[in-house]
Amino acid sequence: MTLKIRVIAPDKIVWDANAEEIILPSSTGQLGILTGHIPLLTALDIGVMRVRIKKEWKPIILLGGFAEIKNNNITILVNGAEEITEINLEDAKNNLEKATKVLEEAKTNKEKIEGTQELRKARARLQAAIINNN
Repeated sequence: MTLKIRVIAPDKIVWDANAEEIILPSSTGQLGILTGHIPLLTALDIGVMRVRIKKEWKPIILLGGFAEIKNNNITILVNGAEEITEINLEDAKNNLEKATKVLEEAKTNKEKIEGTQELRKARARLQAAIINNN
């Protein structure tokens, strides 16, 4: 038995495939879903969704949203998503350092909020790069 997973962003369908397992970045922590999971509606945070197809894990960066799990169907509505085909680990580390510096130098509330969002995205990209390189 498999899970039917659909990831929908405002501008496109990011993912539409079957998988054996999925790990979501929920607002309360990592949430693992296998077939037969009870119905659930959960908020998603910025982070890496990991999907296991056969014995291989595929990372996808989610930029917040909601997930509904029901009858082995998972519908994920997100603000945005980045499918990972190839991320350079060094670039991801450098981008994390830059985002950290921008946040440290932020002065206004707006700059701090934007800096925090960019830092969270940079962390997710680094995590995806690590997963993708293993």
